[in-house]
Amino acid sequence: MAPALGVGPLLGLLGLLGAPGGATEVLHSLRYQYVAVSEPSPGVPQFMSVGFLDGIPIDRFDSERGRMEPQTPWMEKGVEPGYWDRETQKAERHQHMFATGLEILRGRYNQSRGLHTWQRISGCDVLSDGTIRGSRRDGYDGRDFISLELGSKSFVAADSAAQVTKRRWEHEGFEAERITNYLGHICPEGLQKYVGYGREALERKEPPDVHVSGKEEHGILTLSCHAYGFYPGIIGINWMKGDEIRDQETEWGGIVPNSDGTFHSWARIEALPGEREQYRCRVEHAGMPEPGIFAWEPESNWNSTPVVVALSVIAAIIIISLMGFGVWKLQSGKRERNGYNTTPIRADA
Repeated sequence: MAPALGVGPLLGLLGLLGAPGGATEVLHSLRYQYVAVSEPSPGVPQFMSVGFLDGIPIDRFDSERGRMEPQTPWMEKGVEPGYWDRETQKAERHQHMFATGLEILRGRYNQSRGLHTWQRISGCDVLSDGTIRGSRRDGYDGRDFISLELGSKSFVAADSAAQVTKRRWEHEGFEAERITNYLGHICPEGLQKYVGYGREALERKEPPDVHVSGKEEHGILTLSCHAYGFYPGIIGINWMKGDEIRDQETEWGGIVPNSDGTFHSWARIEALPGEREQYRCRVEHAGMPEPGIFAWEPESNWNSTPVVVALSVIAAIIIISLMGFGVWKLQSGKRERNGYNTTPIRADA
């Protein structure tokens, strides 16, 4: 297994898997993440894909194991006979296409040796108003490469190398249609099917266990508000000073899955030690009858129980982070409240 990393990139990457903010609620989401590397090594496979339903890992393939495997009991029990064999074959085709595409990109960037990566995020959301929202974007070496603008069905290239891919795909004329069909039809159909398999688990509501802590250093008090064991993975964590919400001064962690199918997250803020009593953490979640207000009590010697993230997710995210995926505009930081069957997409860039 790859060496352990700091949690910042991990939180940022997984935070993306939670439902986006906005007035229209995301009922369910399906995401697939793909990573191909130019120089695999033990613990860092040549190719890997991980599927997430509502932020929960549901399946995984990597070139070391060589087989698509379920990540939840209800996915393992729900699918029809032969499903995992067919998904393994699809993943193997993706592995070949990504390896070919990665070689093309290395040549286009005039790179002959070294560790280089091609990453993709593809998926869809079902919104509360019944609409479907899809997205697909690709990155190279931790930077944006190309994405599809669904409205115009045109590709957005991040640099001159990506412009070559954009011109080729738009000239051939069918790549945008292929991706649009997947995001608008195949992905939502898969999402609905998988939700049916795990409906009991996916529609439960488990309130968060909230703990507030503080640490003073160099005349600055850092207050942290941690929420553990909640489901679904949509939560609002805000720091307040008096009656005012201080989002501009707050740093949030991502919404990270635990090994038991629940999630954890955090928010922190810096304050003057003398103003400690003015700060409160406000937590809002579907499993709570009303938002809770929590304060730091320095005299309480609470010892946190380690939160164990699913081993399959740890492996996937560490590998991705090692390859720069965590900084591919997915870093945790100051932001608003947290709140498939793969189609054979071509990989010849």
